Amino acid sequence: MNYHERDIYGIYNNPQFAPSLVANGPGPHLMGAETLIGNSVVNRSGQTLGDIKEIMLEVDTGRVGYAVLSFSTYFGLSEKLFAVPWKMLTLDPLQKCFVMDLSPERLKNAPGFDKGHWPNMKDVEWEKSLHSFYGSNLS
Repeated sequence: MNYHERDIYGIYNNPQFAPSLVANGPGPHLMGAETLIGNSVVNRSGQTLGDIKEIMLEVDTGRVGYAVLSFSTYFGLSEKLFAVPWKMLTLDPLQKCFVMDLSPERLKNAPGFDKGHWPNMKDVEWEKSLHSFYGSNLS
């Protein structure tokens, strides 16, 4: 399900957003977090990398820190979660999904976790390691 289908408040049907979805991209300047949960994430080749299970907000700053992606392994029998720095994702308003420049093979080797064992996201070393893996800046 994509953000248009999750839009119970009519955010994306509002005429003020319609031109920006196609003509001005990459999409509305502000989007409802709930509408983004469940959106697909693909790479530039169109390969599926997973879907967004959660959006992690830094409560003190209001900044979006990470998207938590789900990636099914072993023929869909188990699920691995990955915290991905939000700035690694780009909205594709035409396909109504997010794009990340990463191969499925690289994602399989990313620091991940299962739903019962979340990392300590406040740990500075965890954060440095994660950003290093994805090649993103901490700022």
